[in-house]
Amino acid sequence: MARIVGARLRVLRAPVSDGIAMSFSPLRHRSAVLVELSTSDGLVGRGESWINYPPWAAEERVATLRDGVLPLLMGRDATRIASLHDRLCSRLDPLGRQWGAPGPVRQAISGADLALWDLAGQRSGCAVGALAPGPVRDAVPVYASSLGPDGVGDTARACLAAGHTALKLKVGFGREVDERNLSEARAVAGPDVALYADANQAWDVDEAVAMAPLLRAADVAWIEEPVRGNALAALEELHRRTGLTIATGENMYGRHEFRAFAASPAIGILQPDLAKTGGLTEVRAICAVAEACGTPVLPHLYGGAIAFAATLQLAAAAAPVAALEYDIRDNPLRDPLLDRAPTPDGGVLIVPDGPGWGVTVDEDAIEAVTDSEVQLSA
Repeated sequence: MARIVGARLRVLRAPVSDGIAMSFSPLRHRSAVLVELSTSDGLVGRGESWINYPPWAAEERVATLRDGVLPLLMGRDATRIASLHDRLCSRLDPLGRQWGAPGPVRQAISGADLALWDLAGQRSGCAVGALAPGPVRDAVPVYASSLGPDGVGDTARACLAAGHTALKLKVGFGREVDERNLSEARAVAGPDVALYADANQAWDVDEAVAMAPLLRAADVAWIEEPVRGNALAALEELHRRTGLTIATGENMYGRHEFRAFAASPAIGILQPDLAKTGGLTEVRAICAVAEACGTPVLPHLYGGAIAFAATLQLAAAAAPVAALEYDIRDNPLRDPLLDRAPTPDGGVLIVPDGPGWGVTVDEDAIEAVTDSEVQLSA
């Protein structure tokens, strides 16, 4: 038995320099909660919980982990990942529903679950993606994510120069801005580079219908989160009225919510986030649902170093994963925290094969972006 004997929560925070903007809010800092679980056999596993929005999310997440998640794990056998995941979800999901905040609860669970998987890989001496039933690929295509709303042409040219073969543009900034950016992105990309768009739930159904001709004119292959609230009925109405291929999932929590979306002909792509929806355990189950329905999975990935590494290991092992999102904006919590961070070459990422998440973290770099920390023991 490898008992969980301690935990450390570190809030990581660093300013960004390139004015990242979504349709609903700018992003002036990158943030994450690093969850570290230590076990009686001397190992430390790392997970990550998403806290980019809202700015005060760190305080809530640390409290949920400290007072809700970790008491359910302390002293338990870290090798029983499925059992521990069930324990966390069965105890905490009802509180999240009553609170009206299922997302923060699942995001907290995600960090702990990822740390358990890192421990499992380390204990086995192999990368998580090589654990049973084993890898299905050792490299995965990526698309360059987060172009816009400013400097679209220059950013697109830089992406093409770096070898990217697919680009995703942020939309939802008003028809005039969106039309200009879609046109500019397509003009720079040319006919052979795939173009996607992400509205971050900017529109109601009628507004999304009105944008459809602009998306088609730019040959946008799929539109992500086009409708405010992300209700399946609204997405199905949009699909009926336009035929647009719709991608969604970054703000959905648990395999049960994903099941109806996977089965709907309106949803062409599912986008679970390992640091949000419940960790690797949950996303593996979502991938099984997606595979049964024939729906491809393109995981949402806009977090830090551990979420990045974990998503690469998911891609290694899950057949429905067709490609990964690769954030091209300033992210001081991703590559700078890793020794020899994986970098795309020709639009493809090689999955690292070291023990656990496959990568080596730079402890000094982590310390440099640690805003606060909490330590607990069994």
